[in-house]
Formats: sequence, C-alpha cells, structure tokens
Amino acid sequence: MRIYWRLSNLYFWFFALLGGLLPYWSLYLEGQGYTYLQIATLMATIQFTKIIAPSVWGYLGDRTGQRVRLVRFGAIFGSLFFAGVFMEPGYYGLLMVMLAFTFFWNAILPLYEVITLRALGTHKEKYGKVRLWGSVGFIGAVGLVGAVLEFVPIQSLPFLLLPVFIGIGVSAFLVPSERGERKPAEATDSLRAILAHPGVLAFFLMNFLLQVSHGAYYTFFSIHLEQHGYGKLSIGLLWSLGVIAEIVLFLVMHRLFRRFSVRQIVIGALLLTLVRWVLIAEVTDVVPVLIFAQCLHAASYGALHAVSVGFIQNAFGKDHHGQGQALYSGLTFGAGGALGAWLSGFLVEGGSTSLAFWGSAAVISVAVLVTWRGLRLPPSSPEPG
Repeated sequence: MRIYWRLSNLYFWFFALLGGLLPYWSLYLEGQGYTYLQIATLMATIQFTKIIAPSVWGYLGDRTGQRVRLVRFGAIFGSLFFAGVFMEPGYYGLLMVMLAFTFFWNAILPLYEVITLRALGTHKEKYGKVRLWGSVGFIGAVGLVGAVLEFVPIQSLPFLLLPVFIGIGVSAFLVPSERGERKPAEATDSLRAILAHPGVLAFFLMNFLLQVSHGAYYTFFSIHLEQHGYGKLSIGLLWSLGVIAEIVLFLVMHRLFRRFSVRQIVIGALLLTLVRWVLIAEVTDVVPVLIFAQCLHAASYGALHAVSVGFIQNAFGKDHHGQGQALYSGLTFGAGGALGAWLSGFLVEGGSTSLAFWGSAAVISVAVLVTWRGLRLPPSSPEPG
C-alpha cells in the first residue's frame, strides 16, 4: 500500500501542472496579445521538445539505470527555467523559456512510466489505479485554477502554478529507489529489428496521427469555447469532465483487455475520437452534446494510452523498455502533437477554430485506415493486460 501512494504522488502533481497549464495557457497567451499563429507556436513547444528530450533521457536511464535521479533532475531544472516567464521576456524570449522548461519537464513522465511498471513487478494490472491519480491531479488543478480565474485576471496564471511546481519537486524525492541496473551493451543490437516490424511501424504511425489530431484540442479548445460564450470556470469543468471519463476508463480497462483484442480496442477508440472532433467542431453550443463529446476523452486518450503503454512494454522488452517509451513519447506526443498544434494555428488564423477540429477529424480518418491495415503485435509479444 505504501508503494502505491509513493508511486501515485508524482503522477498527481505532474498532471496537476498539466491541468493548470493546458486549458488556460492559450487564454493567457491571448491575453498577452499574441496572434493565433504565435499562440500555436508557443503551445507547440510543449510537444516539440518531446521529439528529442525523451530519447535523450530514456537513453541515459537505460544506460545508467539511474532513472529516479534523472526524474529529480528534470523536476528541479524544469521548475527553474519556468521561472523565466515572470521576466515577461516577449515572444521570442518566451519561446526560449518554454523550450528550456519543457526539455526538462518532458524528461519526467517517460522515465517515470518505466519506474512505475518495474516497481509494480508482477502486479502490472494495478498500473491504471496508480495512473488515475494523475487524472485526479489534473481535475483538481483545472477546477481550482478555473474558479480562481473567475476573480483574478488571466495574467495571474503563472503565479497560480507556483505551488504545483513545489509539489512536483517534493514528490520527486519520494519516488521509490531503483536498483540502478545498467543495460548490457550487447542488447542494443535488437532495437533495430523491433522498430522494423510492420506492426510496430503501424503502431507509431497511428499514434503520430492521433496526436496530430489532438493539436487543435490542446491549443484552441479553450479559445473555441470562449468564442462560444463559455466562462473560464465552465471551460475548466469541461476539461475536467474529459479526465473524469478517463479515470472511469482506467478503472475498467482490464476488463476491456479480457474481452477485446488490442486492434479492436484501438479501432473502436479511433472511431469515437472521430465523432468527438466532429461534435466539437459543429455542436459546441449544445451543452449536452458537448458534454458527451468530452466524455469521449476516455477513448481518444484513456483507452489508446493504456493500450500503448502495454504495447511498448511487450514489444520492446526489458532491455529497450526505456527507449521504446521515449520513442512513443517523442514520435507521437512530440512530433505529432507539435505538428498538430502548429497546423491548427494556420487553420484558425485563416479560417476558424471549427475548421481546425474538422482538420483533426480528417487526420483521424487516416489513422483508422492505418490501424485497420497494419496494427498487430510482434509474434513473440503477448497482448497487453
């Protein structure tokens, strides 16, 4: 039980920061007078550094076995670089601050996923119950920050995030220690063979497209809602609703693994994601429909992430688990998320926020086709769960 709470603690604070940042940072940037394309570029940095950072930190974690120390290093230096926001450095200065901050911040989660799964040992089915505390942290931060922003100006947002950074720093030093095992040098030869497998390639392409489609959501969903008359607390509650649905999904995910194959779960989740983007694009003013669309976050993030974490562990094995997790984070959340955020900026600048969500729906349609034709586990790998 003690290990459960020590593992859950960092998830809580890490995603609390995400909850305070993602729904409101674009509104903060809009309040600072930046254009939609500038907002998209600044928001894209959150994902852009995932292209390089997780691979660097994942490699160091695999080679040294000192993942806990690296998590602590990332937490401390990420917080220090974020402090540059308070200097109000202007667009290009803020761009540099965001790049430096996210390079260290994005080191934490891929390393911590490996730490968590190894700490759970033969009880990996409990991963969902540990990870759901990240969702709880996200919901708490979204609701609390949204409520406070009803009474204080959006320019106060960086100050509201300071307690969360402190929480991340403290919880990083509560992480259970690892044995510090180093990866044997001879194990590196098999990584290329894993990556060359058609099913693994399809897995990465599907996740890349999935995150491209999320670019409009993470960058412009709050602005889209504000344009349709929603207040900041309502915006926060809608973000929270999606994560509540994600929590429920994590609690029952093991049952879905028993009843359906990975391929069936992925295709079903992608189709629901397609429905979600269309509803957000066209039916934003109808509150019950928008609530339903947010509940579909359980499919577009929850189910697909749970499947992907298991897929990586099974396909890459013990020797390459860290690098596999880093590639998953870098190529999908990183490259896909950054490209999606940036492209959505052009669509909003030249059209509307609704057009950006229609672009997301088009991308997901391609992801469904990729999954249908190519997704399967390598022959030696069991199904996740």
